[in-house]
Amino acid sequence: MKFKILCAMVFFGLAIGMNRVGLTSKSEAAADKPLMVSHDVFFSLKDATAENKKTLVEACHKYLKGHPGEVFFSAGVLAEDLKRPVNDLNFDVALHIIFNDKASQDKYQDAPRHLEFIDKNKSLWKSVRVFDSYVSK
Repeated sequence: MKFKILCAMVFFGLAIGMNRVGLTSKSEAAADKPLMVSHDVFFSLKDATAENKKTLVEACHKYLKGHPGEVFFSAGVLAEDLKRPVNDLNFDVALHIIFNDKASQDKYQDAPRHLEFIDKNKSLWKSVRVFDSYVSK
């Protein structure tokens, strides 16, 4: 019994000591890093022709790709052949941007190219749904 208590005390002491010298687990180390922002936008078009979808995807690439702090960019059309019960099929074009941090996403929102994209393309949209989330690196 005394041996088990002694082992537990040694283990507890080692754990505290490792934490003090920075030897924490990966999950604890990751918790200290700022989270990235995933900016996902789903556009439903007034007239969902192949040409309008292509126009909007090309506009996404022209105006929204390459902003400071961007980690990942992608734009494309609904995968119409994926019709599982859980799939949301209520959009025509999807935009996905991962930003390095919230500050980068905040700057993007007011960037001239982003505002120009909205101005030049909003006439195509029936609805726009935006899903922003914090994601780990």
